[in-house]
Amino acid sequence: MFGLLRPCAHGAQKYGIDAAEWQAHLCGLCLGLRDGHGQLARATTNKDALVLSMLTEAQSGSAARTTAAPCPLRGMRRASVAAADSPGVQLATTASLLLAAAKIRDHVDDGEVPAPTRGPLAKAATRWNREARAAAARIGLDVEPLVAALDAQVRLEQEAKQPVAVGPSGAAPEALANSPQWRSAMAPSADPLDRLTAPTQLCASAFFAHTAVLADRSDNIDALRAAGWQFGRIAHLADAVADYDDDATNGRFNPLAATGTTVPEAYDLLRQSNSRLRAAVAAAELSRVPTVRWMLLDPLTAVLRRLGGGLGTLAAHTCSASPDAEVRAHARGTRHRPPTRRPGIGESLTLILGGYCTGYACCADHTQPCTGERKDAWIKNCDCSDCGECDCGCCNCGDCNCCDCGCDC
Repeated sequence: MFGLLRPCAHGAQKYGIDAAEWQAHLCGLCLGLRDGHGQLARATTNKDALVLSMLTEAQSGSAARTTAAPCPLRGMRRASVAAADSPGVQLATTASLLLAAAKIRDHVDDGEVPAPTRGPLAKAATRWNREARAAAARIGLDVEPLVAALDAQVRLEQEAKQPVAVGPSGAAPEALANSPQWRSAMAPSADPLDRLTAPTQLCASAFFAHTAVLADRSDNIDALRAAGWQFGRIAHLADAVADYDDDATNGRFNPLAATGTTVPEAYDLLRQSNSRLRAAVAAAELSRVPTVRWMLLDPLTAVLRRLGGGLGTLAAHTCSASPDAEVRAHARGTRHRPPTRRPGIGESLTLILGGYCTGYACCADHTQPCTGERKDAWIKNCDCSDCGECDCGCCNCGDCNCCDCGCDC
């Protein structure tokens, strides 16, 4: 999970959701990491892991909330947040620790961090890996297949770089032997790109499926496992597409370049996975749950639009726009108040130190220190051309499926 999901505050309004709901899950995860694993563990907070907390709540029909103390990232305000000891937050905590440990370990092994920091980072990664195992055991998640898959990622990338010297993959590790999806991805006839994305897919599928276990919805396990498998593919491929040029410039490994997959071909695979994920979510009867649409389905649509726009593909709706579409789009603007007076040097420094250095500007409306203009909290900022909002004009996006414009409306 690479920080793919970015819900839009305007989309929350469309579904009748308080936009603070995303922050409630984020703060709950951050506090869960702090309470269970210490202050440093808060650095592993993974925004995509929030979907695990949300999916657990969406299936259980209950939302455990607690009042959190003032925090700089909330503008020193109290807030109602997801309870740190709730099952969904505990699952998100496990995912954050495990994935952060694997990522840090890879950076250390590749020599991508300064020598003086390698020891402390390796120690932190080892600790987080150990604590992720313990946290997984407390919620009944078998984490060994996930660890084995993450360990296999390095070997799979080396095989992709030097297929002749390294040779094909051998037998699957014992922890992965019972995974039909893994065996299929590692088969001799499998597509090379599928092998490279399989570790991410297996981890995401296991985490998604376990939300059904925690919510006591065993009938949803297979559907959510399928949804997670596709989410993992989307996360891996979207990252590869976004980094393609930069990786080529800096000589870094990229799964698309390594397998001879073009960026347009990767985009087609992304669309395929997005369609399959939506079908799986619908099979679990979650596709019409407002929080699932807002925090999972709409952000994935936005990702495809951004990447498709970079390829020159049609990002706008093909159906005719309504006359007031432009008016509605303008209405979603931030409506900033006009600039007032410019702050003096001392006042500007105060605003910078108090608003930006503390993180206050992230989650609270604030004064811009250079112009004196009132600004929305950064968390509210959104390019609405990329969000799940639909202005096709031929339907009410929350209620029907009357057009095929790619907006899931």
